[in-house]
Amino acid sequence: MEERQAMAAPTTVPEWDATHTLILDAADELIGRRGVHGVTIAELARRAGRSRPTIYRTWNDADDVVRAALLRRVATIVAEFPTHARTRSDLVDDVLRFSALFRADSVYGRLLADEPEVFTRYTLQRVGSSQRLILHWLAASIRTTQQGGTVRQGEPDEIAVMLLLIAQSAVLSHGTVSELISEASWERELRTALDGLLRP
Repeated sequence: MEERQAMAAPTTVPEWDATHTLILDAADELIGRRGVHGVTIAELARRAGRSRPTIYRTWNDADDVVRAALLRRVATIVAEFPTHARTRSDLVDDVLRFSALFRADSVYGRLLADEPEVFTRYTLQRVGSSQRLILHWLAASIRTTQQGGTVRQGEPDEIAVMLLLIAQSAVLSHGTVSELISEASWERELRTALDGLLRP
Protein backbone atom coordinates (compact mmCIF):
# COMPACT_ATOMS: atom_id res chain seq x y z
CA MET A 1 0.00 0.00 0.00
CA GLU A 2 2.78 2.43 0.91
CA GLU A 3 4.53 1.74 -2.39
CA ARG A 4 1.34 2.41 -4.39
CA GLN A 5 0.71 5.62 -2.50
CA ALA A 6 4.27 6.82 -3.09
CA MET A 7 4.01 6.03 -6.80
CA ALA A 8 0.76 7.92 -7.18
CA ALA A 9 1.77 10.91 -5.06
CA PRO A 10 1.48 14.11 -7.08
CA THR A 11 4.55 16.01 -8.10
CA THR A 12 4.79 19.60 -6.96
CA VAL A 13 6.01 21.67 -9.87
CA PRO A 14 8.61 24.20 -8.64
CA GLU A 15 7.94 27.88 -9.07
CA TRP A 16 10.86 28.88 -11.21
CA ASP A 17 12.30 32.37 -10.79
CA ALA A 18 13.68 34.48 -13.63
CA THR A 19 17.16 32.91 -13.43
CA HIS A 20 15.76 29.37 -13.40
CA THR A 21 13.59 30.23 -16.40
CA LEU A 22 16.58 31.49 -18.38
CA ILE A 23 18.49 28.29 -17.64
CA LEU A 24 15.56 26.01 -18.51
CA ASP A 25 14.94 27.98 -21.69
CA ALA A 26 18.58 27.41 -22.59
CA ALA A 27 18.13 23.69 -21.90
CA ASP A 28 15.08 23.58 -24.18
CA GLU A 29 17.03 25.26 -26.95
CA LEU A 30 20.01 22.93 -26.58
CA ILE A 31 17.86 19.79 -26.56
CA GLY A 32 15.98 21.03 -29.63
CA ARG A 33 19.19 21.80 -31.51
CA ARG A 34 21.66 19.17 -30.30
CA GLY A 35 19.73 16.64 -28.29
CA VAL A 36 20.20 15.79 -24.64
CA HIS A 37 23.91 15.02 -25.08
CA GLY A 38 24.46 18.64 -26.12
CA VAL A 39 23.36 19.92 -22.73
CA THR A 40 26.33 20.80 -20.53
CA ILE A 41 26.59 23.08 -17.53
CA ALA A 42 29.13 25.25 -19.35
CA GLU A 43 26.89 25.68 -22.40
CA LEU A 44 23.83 26.32 -20.24
CA ALA A 45 25.70 29.03 -18.35
CA ARG A 46 26.88 30.64 -21.58
CA ARG A 47 23.45 30.67 -23.22
CA ALA A 48 21.61 31.77 -20.09
CA GLY A 49 24.17 34.47 -19.28
CA ARG A 50 24.65 33.06 -15.79
CA SER A 51 27.62 31.52 -14.00
CA ARG A 52 28.11 27.79 -13.51
CA PRO A 53 27.98 28.15 -9.69
CA THR A 54 24.53 29.76 -10.12
CA ILE A 55 23.30 26.64 -11.92
CA TYR A 56 24.88 24.33 -9.34
CA ARG A 57 23.02 26.13 -6.56
CA THR A 58 19.82 24.53 -7.85
CA TRP A 59 20.87 21.45 -9.83
CA ASN A 60 23.54 18.81 -9.29
CA ASP A 61 24.43 18.34 -12.95
CA ALA A 62 23.22 18.76 -16.53
CA ASP A 63 21.03 15.67 -16.21
CA ASP A 64 19.11 17.34 -13.38
CA VAL A 65 18.56 20.41 -15.55
CA VAL A 66 17.26 18.25 -18.40
CA ARG A 67 14.79 16.52 -16.10
CA ALA A 68 13.59 19.88 -14.78
CA ALA A 69 13.17 21.19 -18.32
CA LEU A 70 11.14 18.12 -19.31
CA LEU A 71 8.98 18.42 -16.20
CA ARG A 72 8.28 22.07 -16.99
CA ARG A 73 7.15 21.17 -20.51
CA VAL A 74 4.89 18.37 -19.30
CA ALA A 75 3.39 20.69 -16.67
CA THR A 76 2.63 23.24 -19.38
CA ILE A 77 0.77 20.60 -21.42
CA VAL A 78 -1.13 19.17 -18.44
CA ALA A 79 -2.21 22.69 -17.44
CA GLU A 80 -4.25 22.89 -20.65
CA PHE A 81 -6.63 20.18 -19.44
CA PRO A 82 -9.42 20.25 -16.87
CA THR A 83 -8.59 18.65 -13.55
CA HIS A 84 -11.62 16.38 -13.77
CA ALA A 85 -13.01 14.93 -17.00
CA ARG A 86 -16.81 14.63 -17.02
CA THR A 87 -17.29 11.36 -18.90
CA ARG A 88 -15.24 8.43 -20.23
CA SER A 89 -15.43 9.95 -23.71
CA ASP A 90 -14.07 13.25 -22.39
CA LEU A 91 -11.21 11.45 -20.65
CA VAL A 92 -10.27 9.49 -23.78
CA ASP A 93 -10.43 12.70 -25.82
CA ASP A 94 -8.14 14.40 -23.29
CA VAL A 95 -5.57 11.58 -23.41
CA LEU A 96 -5.56 11.64 -27.21
CA ARG A 97 -5.17 15.41 -27.29
CA PHE A 98 -2.42 15.22 -24.68
CA SER A 99 -0.63 12.63 -26.86
CA ALA A 100 -0.92 14.91 -29.89
CA LEU A 101 0.42 17.93 -28.00
CA PHE A 102 3.21 15.81 -26.56
CA ARG A 103 4.27 14.59 -30.00
CA ALA A 104 4.07 18.14 -31.41
CA ASP A 105 6.16 19.63 -28.59
CA SER A 106 9.47 20.89 -29.97
CA VAL A 107 11.58 19.21 -27.27
CA TYR A 108 9.71 15.95 -26.79
CA GLY A 109 9.13 15.70 -30.53
CA ARG A 110 12.90 15.98 -31.07
CA LEU A 111 13.56 13.18 -28.57
CA LEU A 112 10.90 10.91 -30.06
CA ALA A 113 12.14 11.41 -33.62
CA ASP A 114 15.90 11.50 -33.16
CA GLU A 115 16.76 10.12 -29.72
CA PRO A 116 14.17 7.47 -28.80
CA GLU A 117 16.69 5.75 -26.54
CA VAL A 118 17.10 8.98 -24.58
CA PHE A 119 13.34 9.42 -24.42
CA THR A 120 13.12 5.89 -23.01
CA ARG A 121 15.78 6.62 -20.40
CA TYR A 122 14.07 9.76 -19.18
CA THR A 123 10.48 8.54 -19.32
CA LEU A 124 10.25 4.75 -19.22
CA GLN A 125 13.07 3.37 -17.08
CA ARG A 126 11.65 4.80 -13.87
CA VAL A 127 8.62 6.75 -12.72
CA GLY A 128 9.90 10.30 -12.59
CA SER A 129 8.37 13.66 -11.76
CA SER A 130 6.81 14.11 -15.20
CA GLN A 131 5.06 10.73 -15.03
CA ARG A 132 3.83 11.40 -11.50
CA LEU A 133 2.32 14.68 -12.63
CA ILE A 134 0.49 12.96 -15.49
CA LEU A 135 -0.64 10.10 -13.23
CA HIS A 136 -2.07 12.55 -10.70
CA TRP A 137 -4.08 14.27 -13.43
CA LEU A 138 -5.33 10.97 -14.87
CA ALA A 139 -6.27 9.52 -11.48
CA ALA A 140 -8.26 12.64 -10.57
CA SER A 141 -10.18 12.43 -13.84
CA ILE A 142 -10.79 8.70 -13.38
CA ARG A 143 -12.25 9.29 -9.91
CA THR A 144 -14.70 11.85 -11.28
CA THR A 145 -15.80 9.71 -14.21
CA GLN A 146 -16.23 6.71 -11.91
CA GLN A 147 -18.67 8.74 -9.84
CA GLY A 148 -20.63 9.47 -13.01
CA GLY A 149 -20.72 5.78 -13.86
CA THR A 150 -19.01 6.00 -17.25
CA VAL A 151 -15.70 4.46 -16.09
CA ARG A 152 -15.44 1.06 -14.43
CA GLN A 153 -14.80 0.76 -10.73
CA GLY A 154 -11.29 0.02 -9.52
CA GLU A 155 -8.37 1.78 -7.89
CA PRO A 156 -8.00 5.07 -9.86
CA ASP A 157 -4.24 5.23 -9.31
CA GLU A 158 -3.78 1.74 -10.74
CA ILE A 159 -6.06 2.36 -13.72
CA ALA A 160 -4.15 5.60 -14.35
CA VAL A 161 -0.88 3.66 -14.53
CA MET A 162 -2.24 1.34 -17.23
CA LEU A 163 -3.80 4.27 -19.09
CA LEU A 164 -0.43 6.03 -19.14
CA LEU A 165 1.39 2.87 -20.22
CA ILE A 166 -0.92 2.33 -23.19
CA ALA A 167 -0.72 5.94 -24.35
CA GLN A 168 3.02 6.23 -23.69
CA SER A 169 3.80 3.03 -25.59
CA ALA A 170 1.64 4.12 -28.51
CA VAL A 171 3.35 7.51 -28.69
CA LEU A 172 6.84 5.99 -28.45
CA SER A 173 6.07 3.45 -31.20
CA HIS A 174 4.25 5.89 -33.47
CA GLY A 175 7.21 6.58 -35.75
CA THR A 176 8.07 2.90 -36.00
CA VAL A 177 4.62 1.88 -37.25
CA SER A 178 3.86 4.95 -39.37
CA GLU A 179 4.39 2.95 -42.59
CA LEU A 180 2.04 0.21 -41.38
CA ILE A 181 -0.89 2.28 -40.15
CA SER A 182 -2.27 5.67 -41.14
CA GLU A 183 -2.50 8.53 -38.68
CA ALA A 184 -6.28 8.26 -38.60
CA SER A 185 -6.15 4.52 -38.00
CA TRP A 186 -3.50 4.91 -35.29
CA GLU A 187 -5.70 7.41 -33.45
CA ARG A 188 -8.80 5.23 -33.91
CA GLU A 189 -7.10 2.13 -32.51
CA LEU A 190 -5.56 4.02 -29.62
CA ARG A 191 -8.97 5.47 -28.81
CA THR A 192 -10.45 1.97 -28.86
CA ALA A 193 -7.73 0.64 -26.55
CA LEU A 194 -8.17 3.48 -24.05
CA ASP A 195 -11.94 3.21 -24.11
CA GLY A 196 -11.76 -0.55 -23.62
CA LEU A 197 -9.58 -0.17 -20.53
CA LEU A 198 -12.01 2.31 -18.97
CA ARG A 199 -15.41 0.92 -20.03
CA PRO A 200 -17.56 -0.53 -17.21
